[in-house]
Amino acid sequence: MKVIEYILSTLKKQKMHMTLLDPARQTAARSAEIADIADRLGTNAFMVGGSTGVTQENLDETVKKIKSAAPSKPVIYFPAGARAISRFCDAIYFMSLLNSRNVKNVAGEQVAAAPAIKKLGIEPIPMGYVIVEPGMKVGEVGDVQLLRRDDIETARAYAIATENFGMKLLYLEAGSGADKPVPANMVRAVKEEINIPLVVGGGIRDGSIASSLVDAGADIIVTGTLVEKENFETKLSEILDAIR
Repeated sequence: MKVIEYILSTLKKQKMHMTLLDPARQTAARSAEIADIADRLGTNAFMVGGSTGVTQENLDETVKKIKSAAPSKPVIYFPAGARAISRFCDAIYFMSLLNSRNVKNVAGEQVAAAPAIKKLGIEPIPMGYVIVEPGMKVGEVGDVQLLRRDDIETARAYAIATENFGMKLLYLEAGSGADKPVPANMVRAVKEEINIPLVVGGGIRDGSIASSLVDAGADIIVTGTLVEKENFETKLSEILDAIR
C-alpha cells in the first residue's frame, strides 16, 4: 500500500498523529529510542527532517534507525530542499512552500529534486505548505511572508489554491518550538474550503491544544519539539488520547 493510501484509509477511521524527528537535533540512536516509544504509544507515522543541519549521512542513518525501531509505521521525509534525499524513506512530501518570497522554495528545489526522487523510486506526496505566525526557524530559512494569525481570508485562499493545484495534503505550520499553535478559527475556516486532509503542526504542547485543533478540523497533528525533551511520554500520550 502506498503511504498516501495508508493516510487516507486511516483517516476514514480516526484522526492521525505523526511524530517529527530532526536528524540534526539528536543522534540516530536517540531518534530510534523516541520512535520506539512513540510507536508503542500509538503514533501513526514518522516524519524526518529539519530546517537546518540535515546531511545525507545523518538523514540516512536516522531513517534506518527509525525503521528498525518501528517497522510497521511509514517514514516520510520532510525536506528542506534538494540537497539530501534518503532512499530509505517510504515517501517524501513533494511540497511547495506557498508563502515563500523565494521561488526556489515554491518550485525550484522541487524541480532540482524530482529526477532523483523518480530514480530512487520514492513515493512523492504533493503537499501545500503554509507558514503561519510566529513561523520560527522555518519562516526565516524559507524566506516566508508569514501568514498573519488573524488573516483568515488569505488562509482560505491558500487552502483553495492548494486543492486546485491537485495537491494531496495541506500543511499549516506555526513553526517548530512556537509558543502558540495555528489558531483554531483559522483551522476551522481552512477545513471548510477543502476536501483534502489538513495537517497542523507547531506549538502543540498538550492534549487541550491538540483537542481544540482536531475539533476545529485538523486531520493530522504533528509534534516534534515535544519528543526532543526528556520524559516526553506523558505529554505525548495525553496528546494521542486527545486526538483519538
